Amino acid sequence: MNTLTIGFIGLGLIGGSIAKSIKKFHPNYQVYAYDTSTDTLTKAYQEGVIDGICETDDMRFSQCEFLFLCAPVSCNIQYLKELRPLLHPDCILTDVGSVKGSIHKEITDLHLDSFFIGGHPMTGSEKMGFHNSTDHLLENAYYILTPSSETQQEKLNTFKEFIASLGALPMIMSWKEHDYITAAVSHLPHVVASSLVNLIEKLDSREEHMKTIAAGGFKDLTRIASSSPVMWEQICLTNRENISNVLEEYIDLLEQVRDLVDKGDGAGLHTMFSNSREYRNSMSSASAGPIKKAYVLYCDIVDETGAIATIATTLAMEQISIKNIGIIHNREFEEGVLKVEFYRETDLAQAGQLLRKRNYIIYER
Repeated sequence: MNTLTIGFIGLGLIGGSIAKSIKKFHPNYQVYAYDTSTDTLTKAYQEGVIDGICETDDMRFSQCEFLFLCAPVSCNIQYLKELRPLLHPDCILTDVGSVKGSIHKEITDLHLDSFFIGGHPMTGSEKMGFHNSTDHLLENAYYILTPSSETQQEKLNTFKEFIASLGALPMIMSWKEHDYITAAVSHLPHVVASSLVNLIEKLDSREEHMKTIAAGGFKDLTRIASSSPVMWEQICLTNRENISNVLEEYIDLLEQVRDLVDKGDGAGLHTMFSNSREYRNSMSSASAGPIKKAYVLYCDIVDETGAIATIATTLAMEQISIKNIGIIHNREFEEGVLKVEFYRETDLAQAGQLLRKRNYIIYER
């Protein structure tokens, strides 16, 4: 694969990040794109992320070895009929949707199974749009591939190799397995996070003391509630059965917890917390999940003038970029009052090592 031509329908957070990754690892590849936003296309072209601006029926898409559908799920399905005449026999058509069942069924109805390999990069951000896309969003993230019934092994191998070349970790499974798994590990957490935020809003006083105090663990747990409501509305509507099934299991567990609390069953509560702690700690943190892993450390500092500036200067002198920095007013665990977030895991590790050498007490979650 010395030179390839690749097309995009949609250049939001995911489409933009894939396109940027392609230019990072394969700068000689030709990338063409369509998006409903002309500003996005102009910006992508000016930055050299794409080599041409297209309409949906642009003949340049007929030259593509890979064609990515990166619009919302329902929009991707609508684009299929327009793109169908442009697909040459060796083209691999793919998408990046969080739900695979609906598009796989449409692919079969349109007799496009031989072209299509479903895709879902298990990464993202609570932020949206091309301006938030990065060339490292796929780095060490699982990228699920859901081949169609007629996908040739050679095509699957080619696409798997390409995805791996962008720094992602390709994993192959059926679309049915994918939709059930993501309902549990991706879709349910978003529903729970949004529900928790809405609960606090409902229970809070007029003085909003809950909102004021909510920090640390609560904000980390509910960070994904800031994601696009349009996207998550579509996900819930297109994966209803699986989400409903895992919600039923979750509600059963919540009722069991309430029963333990009502009965004052300390041993039962201890077992629940112990089991969840053990299973949670067994999960690998080496790869990204549905929401990009946050690289954060907490630092104990004396609350005095210049304390934050000293740490920021110390890190800057070592060329360590800070994504975000701020005071945590509520120590919920053992972490210190200063929270520092980084762009990369390597920056986190280097910063932790550097600050410990300077006798700061550092905690990582």
